[in-house]
Amino acid sequence: MNATLKLKALGQSLWLDDFTRGLLEDGTLARYRDEYHVTGLTSNPSIFLKAIRDTAAYDIDIAKAHATSLSDESLFFSLAIKDLTQAAELFLPAHRRSKGVDGWVSLEVSPRLTEDAVGTVAAAKTLHASAHCPNLFIKIPGTTIGIVAIEEAIFAGVPVNVTLLFSREQYVEAANAYWRGLARRRDARLDLRVASVASLFISRWDTAVTGEVPFGLRNRLGVAVAKQTYGTYRERMLHPMWRELAEAGASPQRLLWASTGVKSRELSPSYYVEALAAPDTIDTVPEGTLLSFATRGELISVMREDGGNADPVLADFAHAGIDVAALAARLQREGIEAFRQAWAELMQVIAGKRMPERHLNSVAGGKP
Repeated sequence: MNATLKLKALGQSLWLDDFTRGLLEDGTLARYRDEYHVTGLTSNPSIFLKAIRDTAAYDIDIAKAHATSLSDESLFFSLAIKDLTQAAELFLPAHRRSKGVDGWVSLEVSPRLTEDAVGTVAAAKTLHASAHCPNLFIKIPGTTIGIVAIEEAIFAGVPVNVTLLFSREQYVEAANAYWRGLARRRDARLDLRVASVASLFISRWDTAVTGEVPFGLRNRLGVAVAKQTYGTYRERMLHPMWRELAEAGASPQRLLWASTGVKSRELSPSYYVEALAAPDTIDTVPEGTLLSFATRGELISVMREDGGNADPVLADFAHAGIDVAALAARLQREGIEAFRQAWAELMQVIAGKRMPERHLNSVAGGKP
């Protein structure tokens, strides 16, 4: 039994945190589904920037839109939805087998809407409706303003992947927003089958404190935060409010591990995947991490439902001068800014490729 199959047997879903059109066209994504038990896929502005900027796969489609009235942003979403709905088709069997719990792909709203809850909800509704896809999540950041939008989107029946969560407290806010949206649907006598996942980012914690903590604490903060959050996630499954919603037909908002690619040479490529093995969760992995874990990874241990040794480890970080709450807020702000920058560059790339003459001159080093 290979390592990915062991995760499946444990009750953890493995999703690809990577995407290019080539993965679809050459059959690689289908092979990952069949051989490595991948049952979903996530995307974000940085992933699409790399896919569109660094390959020619989208050049013809972008150039064809040269004379249309579509904005660069609208053109991007049309391309992204086209590709993601094809990917979603590959995972539709898993979606159906799991009765909507698994088999999802994700598309993020424009980072330009980060400070606009009303605009975020409107965009989420539009993107979800235009895709005509039963297994497409719309990603909304779990910021203070995003939490408002998440509740409204759930109430509107839009499946949401809450992204850019960095702490247990941020996760709880996102989970509460999901519950509130469902409760409002129940009170309005609407169907409660509106799915959601809450994405907790892991490896960025360890990168952020490199050089600031003793050697024995290096590369341990992300996993400790994950364990602490997992304990709270399991506790919430027993909460009376959740039991009422579940009895009315709701499905749990599953906890998802994001940012699981290693950033340190001190770690094995599958370090985070092995450390985050936990039932009833999702692990999203970059392509390189997937291949490494599938061929050389091991299922060493299973995360305890109470979070295990998370609290003593977090206490050690506090003793070392790390303010975890303040760092979580900073990491979320930095994540938002990184996606904004990637989005701005993505729009520039699309604008350049939309004007064939300008794009060719740029490639040749000439002036448009």
